[in-house]
Amino acid sequence: MALSRRTPRLGLALGSGSARGWAHIGVLQVLDEEGVRPDIVCGSSIGALVGAAYAAGELQRFSDWVQGLGMRDVFGFMDFNLTGGMLKGERVIDFFRTRFSDRPIETLDIPFAAVATGLHSGSEVWLRTGSTADAVRASMALPGLFTPAQRDGRLLVDGGLVNPVPVSLARAMGADIVIAVDLNADILGRHLRKPGANGAAKLPAEAPADDEETAGWLSRLQDGFASMLPAPDPLRVPAPSLLEVVLASVNIMQVRITRSRMAGDPPEVVIAPQLAHLGLMDFYRAEEAIAEGQRAAEKTLPFLQQLGLGAV
Repeated sequence: MALSRRTPRLGLALGSGSARGWAHIGVLQVLDEEGVRPDIVCGSSIGALVGAAYAAGELQRFSDWVQGLGMRDVFGFMDFNLTGGMLKGERVIDFFRTRFSDRPIETLDIPFAAVATGLHSGSEVWLRTGSTADAVRASMALPGLFTPAQRDGRLLVDGGLVNPVPVSLARAMGADIVIAVDLNADILGRHLRKPGANGAAKLPAEAPADDEETAGWLSRLQDGFASMLPAPDPLRVPAPSLLEVVLASVNIMQVRITRSRMAGDPPEVVIAPQLAHLGLMDFYRAEEAIAEGQRAAEKTLPFLQQLGLGAV
């Protein structure tokens, strides 16, 4: 009796990257159009959020929502906090619960898991059961920005601290072929202002009028604070803000960890959108990120076809 060959299982590892994570949507759209449909989806941080929407069959509705976000909408989700992090992070997750389905992970259309980090132990935590929204909230808890998440008596923070592109998790769930989406390949130094830069928020060329108004208000606020400070020394590199130092440090760590882990467990395919022009909170620039995700995914299509994936 002849043995039939098992079809290889395809895993998708969606990496961390804050607002750059909307590029995952563009990647998934291209893969879907080409008939490349993963059997397993894993995500870290923002990759967990987009991956959860995809695994729940909500990607199109999710894409429509993020492309409608303006700068004012983004600020509306900021629930400022005095302990554990600048933001509680509950408003955006509560919105996700009500606007999109918060099904148990075990019941999603595609097997899904998110990565988080144990704050006290430093261990890598794989979230494969329970509330999808709670898992996403834990995976996105960037230290200093969001408060840690509570789960099973543990404090959990951003999964990008230990596994920014969770190839190993996809393998553990049974993937034979892994497509990894790395959002951090070109971001070192991105959050540090260059000498002579004023650090003012930049908007896309066709920003809505209300976003221009918000950006103008922020610029005036920055100028007001700057006028109260001594004139800067033109020969001295400007001191970065606390948030800039935290973000640049996290970026360095994630890039180094990603390189190390991919060297030890390389994926079959790496999709690396070029997203250095997008900042941490540029969630209102979804169209740019999605377009870059599409472009990066399209470049890999010939190689995917060589692997027997998608249309030939």
